[in-house]
Amino acid sequence: MSVETPTRLGFQDAHQLRVKSLPSWAPWATAAAAIAVSFVLVYLTSYGGMILTGVVAALLFVIFMGVAATFVEGGRSARNRMATILIYGAFILALLPLISVVWTLLSKGTSRLDANFFNTSMNNIGVFDEKGGAYHAIVGTIEQAGIATLITVPLGIMGAVYIVEYGRGFLANAIRFFVDVMTGIPSIVSGLFVLSFWVFTITPLYNDGRPEYSGFAAALSLSVLMLPTVVRSTEEMLRLVPTALREGAFALGVPKWKTITSIVLPTAGPGIVTGVMLAVARAAGETAPVLLVAGGLSAINFNVFSGGQSSLSLYVFQQAGVASEFAPGRAWTAALTLVVLVLVLTVAAKLLARRNKLAR
Repeated sequence: MSVETPTRLGFQDAHQLRVKSLPSWAPWATAAAAIAVSFVLVYLTSYGGMILTGVVAALLFVIFMGVAATFVEGGRSARNRMATILIYGAFILALLPLISVVWTLLSKGTSRLDANFFNTSMNNIGVFDEKGGAYHAIVGTIEQAGIATLITVPLGIMGAVYIVEYGRGFLANAIRFFVDVMTGIPSIVSGLFVLSFWVFTITPLYNDGRPEYSGFAAALSLSVLMLPTVVRSTEEMLRLVPTALREGAFALGVPKWKTITSIVLPTAGPGIVTGVMLAVARAAGETAPVLLVAGGLSAINFNVFSGGQSSLSLYVFQQAGVASEFAPGRAWTAALTLVVLVLVLTVAAKLLARRNKLAR
């Protein structure tokens, strides 16, 4: 029996097996052509400004790339390239608002970044006074968000653990339903609830029959807003933990409660931290609950259980409505301070969760 020797492909045959593709400079040349055509058709004819020119240039880029890829690469490769372009375009389109917000905060929020802004309050500051800061609002935000986090995180995590690990039947479904309903309630409803329950009903019992506004009441209102976010995010993270980890622990004789605390919760820890920080960010940016139950005091008050308090979000709201040339600068700087504060807390929480994970 003879064995045939495989024939070696010639240079022309190997070249025919190669798939034709656009050169690496083609997207850049197409983008330049789209910008030039859009500039001539829209901007030079005074039909629109730079924004419309950019939109038309993006559409022309997609069309030009689709036509060029169809003729050179074929229909299948052209569809793949078009899908890639649309995905990148959607990413850039979603990123533009974020970049705009960051640029606006940095350009307008640095006007009052001085020691006076962080060391003084608005107490005894007139409408047309240049000075005045947000020290009282920073203190109020940290205390209110901190107390709300201390209240919400244990309740939210235990509620999620019950739903995932223990809850069955009607009760678990009812809890999940009401958590979903609470996710969409307006912040003003939370403030009204705490106002009627805590300020007008509970505080008169120990305050000689008089209701009292306080930062603690604002923290309670913020905790109502944070709770559904923490429960839902923790529930989803717990469901992502593989069942094999639980079964392996049960096979070794580990009790269920210890399996949850030692295996399930640490495994889902980074996701839980992300959900908690989303809830904290929402709470720190709420204005209506603080205005209703804390009053928005312009002086510094460290006592969260007695007397009114302000917050950075409420401070921004108040300064934005003041008819003064110095108020917008204070408002933008307070907004930048709030964003930086939430960013620092988020990064610190992420690093702490990552360090604990590495330690295990």
